[in-house]
Amino acid sequence: MAMNRAIACALLLATLFACSSATTLTIHNLCPYPVWPLITPNTGLPAISDNAARLDTNALLSVRFPSTAWAGRVTARTSCDSGGGGGPRNCGSGAAPPSTVAQLQVHQGGSADAAGYSVSLVDGFNVPMVISPQGGGSGQCPALGCAVDLNCDCDPDQRAAEGAACRGPPEYFKSRCKLTRTTPTDVEPVPQSCRAPGELKIVLCQTSMLAAHGAAADTLVGTVVEADS
Repeated sequence: MAMNRAIACALLLATLFACSSATTLTIHNLCPYPVWPLITPNTGLPAISDNAARLDTNALLSVRFPSTAWAGRVTARTSCDSGGGGGPRNCGSGAAPPSTVAQLQVHQGGSADAAGYSVSLVDGFNVPMVISPQGGGSGQCPALGCAVDLNCDCDPDQRAAEGAACRGPPEYFKSRCKLTRTTPTDVEPVPQSCRAPGELKIVLCQTSMLAAHGAAADTLVGTVVEADS
């Protein structure tokens, strides 16, 4: 009996470890222009990308998260010089604010399989961005983000990077993209408690992903939404 319990515990631990170590970050560019993803870990955490990749339209980048706790930010740089093998240079937007920011946490909160994610417009906007957990997962895993190009109607006084980015204001962002965070204390109007997703997928310029551009946010609660067709 004791041996059976020991075997069961070992299998449970192995399953938990497999869940925690399997999480992948995928970035899918559906924009009609190339982007250069910039993945920045929080202070003291390891880098997971060399940030040199260029994603043309419909291209993907996949990287593995560490099996331990990790948190960081992802932005999409645009209008970059290709550089000489060391990554892009002189980017028009995304390397600094104003820019759309994906905020990611994995293996957090005392649970090896807990994942947290949001799309922040606190630093402004440059590219439509939506995050969707994929590959299973349990709990409430809504798709979050902004599928609208907020540069189009940005007030001329708020435009930056020759019209490729918008500084705000937060009220403008929130009225168009309810499933984002637009101030330091803002949260999305849907609950999130996502565990053991096999993949966190960031889709750029996916206009069909959120119904009515986020107006029907409650329909996404507790769902794992396919990010692309």
